[in-house]
Amino acid sequence: MTAMEGEPHGSRWTDRLLAEGDDPDPRFTLANERTFLAWIRTALAVIAAGIGVALSGDALAVLLRNGLAIAFSATGALLAALAFRRWLRTERALRRAETLPPPALAPIMSYGLALAAVVLLVALLATR
Repeated sequence: MTAMEGEPHGSRWTDRLLAEGDDPDPRFTLANERTFLAWIRTALAVIAAGIGVALSGDALAVLLRNGLAIAFSATGALLAALAFRRWLRTERALRRAETLPPPALAPIMSYGLALAAVVLLVALLATR
């Protein structure tokens, strides 16, 4: 979808994206957008987990509580940033009719959250 004459131009990154390749089937673009929004919801949930840990009171030692809260919040911020990168790379591949990029977010989520859950479980068991 290229900008028509008389239409306001978008920001620089959107102009560059739309200048590449051809418009993909709208269903693919919308599916890419839904996936992006799912990753954003996940990022918000991870940030909310960080807030929850920070507000957990005396359930955890202060240092551990603050460390986990920071780790969850930073991971949520990273996921939000990587979600946009993934959306952009996928949209570019769709426009170019190329193979879609592999999901780099999946291992970050699965290994990172598994590690955080183990640390939290060990910490809770050690305080009992």
